[in-house]
Amino acid sequence: MEETVFYDTLRQALWIAFQISIPILTVALVVGLAIGLFQALTSIQEMTLTFVPKLAAIVGVFWISMAFMTETLVGFFQATLIPLIAGG
Repeated sequence: MEETVFYDTLRQALWIAFQISIPILTVALVVGLAIGLFQALTSIQEMTLTFVPKLAAIVGVFWISMAFMTETLVGFFQATLIPLIAGG
């Protein structure tokens, strides 16, 4: 395998990993900021107040975006990785 093909494949894989992680990370950031603001305004310092809603939001977004993630990964494998493996 040539060095340019390797680095191009690695670049594509990192870009797809970035695209797949954006919905979950964005929701975690927004929910975390909202809960942090709520805790600062009400002076409630309960650790489960930050963990449980953030976990629920992440699981919900993961469930909703699972089809997008699967299609993206399958497309990458079929278009890029499998031909590289089969071709040598």
